[in-house]
Amino acid sequence: MIASWDALLALAVFAMVTSITPGPSNLMLLASGANFGFVPTIPQVLGITLGFTSLLLGVGLGLGALLSAFPSLHLGLKIAGAAYLLYLAWRIATSGATGADGKIGGRPLTFGESAAFQWINPKAWVVALATMAVYTNPDAPLLSILLICIVFAVVNLPTVSVWAAFGVALRGFLADPVRSRRFNLTMAALLAATLWPMIA
Repeated sequence: MIASWDALLALAVFAMVTSITPGPSNLMLLASGANFGFVPTIPQVLGITLGFTSLLLGVGLGLGALLSAFPSLHLGLKIAGAAYLLYLAWRIATSGATGADGKIGGRPLTFGESAAFQWINPKAWVVALATMAVYTNPDAPLLSILLICIVFAVVNLPTVSVWAAFGVALRGFLADPVRSRRFNLTMAALLAATLWPMIA
């Protein structure tokens, strides 16, 4: 519960660790940074941050309890999430990096696509549910929920940006079409593999 500066610091550290560790969104940022550069990936970074913050708010206001009460709704969300994640993996696999001719295949995710994905992102749901369960203060629930959302938004934005920047750092190496193709296929496979905890 957020009742002291120590608890607030613990929340910030938790937000940083969960935001920067590998997951579907971060793998997509890595691939987007490598394929399209940092500036074209900014809408995706902003979409991830706002989308996850809105998910946190929804869970804090009772959406998690709603899913527990209606298992079929939870199952439907899982199926939709899995299908969309596989679609995104296909998009990464078929995208092309900037080559010697300067042409780019495919396009980065939009702000709206990235924001919407957070609502069906398995990792995002696990983090949101755990965060609200641990850090919500029952003596001031609305205030603590808002504070949690603000902390996550402030921490999430720079930490997920690191993945896009790392992808940009790989662009020179991936200028070779063969390397680029292998990279995109590897990223697509890793993204699809993030489904395993949900399936298991």
